[in-house]
Amino acid sequence: MIDTAILKQALGDLEEDKVEALLDELIAENPTAEETQLVVEACQQGMEIVGDNFETGEYFVGDLMYAAQILTNSLAKLKPLMSADAGQAAKGVIVLGTVAGDIHDIGKNIYKALSEAAGFTVIDIGIDQPAAAFIDAIKTNEPQIVGLSGVLTLSIASMKDIIDTIKEAGLRDSVKVMIGGNAVSAETCEYVGADYWSKNAAASVRKGLEYVS
Repeated sequence: MIDTAILKQALGDLEEDKVEALLDELIAENPTAEETQLVVEACQQGMEIVGDNFETGEYFVGDLMYAAQILTNSLAKLKPLMSADAGQAAKGVIVLGTVAGDIHDIGKNIYKALSEAAGFTVIDIGIDQPAAAFIDAIKTNEPQIVGLSGVLTLSIASMKDIIDTIKEAGLRDSVKVMIGGNAVSAETCEYVGADYWSKNAAASVRKGLEYVS
């Protein structure tokens, strides 16, 4: 069994080659599903290091994207080693999308990767999504959290429309709505009727964990 502490730090330090070598070593040992789950958790903890380094200014957006790719590749390697029912249940479900009129997705994708690393199931409905798409996704997936992403100023009107439509559909009390992106602020959050706002993906993940705890 590989040293999970070393794996955690390697991912936190963005040492892709080291992470890959450790995982190849693990695969060669033919680990159990339980042992594999411990390695998955170490990868998730490595992403927490990345998030902390981003908050302190040591890492930048490019580093977050790189870390997310390392994590994605790592989980793809580990998935065949895990039984269908191995590991812990998801901490919660998030429906996530970039709102109508906006096609930016870098921030959304970073938040998705960090949320998945924290144990959430994320239903990403994509970019330029209208209120109806969010309503359908909420009804189908019954999330605890809805994430609205927007970079452009015009995204604010879309966010308000989506939240108003969620209310009209009678679904508002069942979800927490979080907004993120360059367009948002405390004033925006109050205007659109969201529960939380942030331009920091790691902070948003922590808030999400509070909501489902």
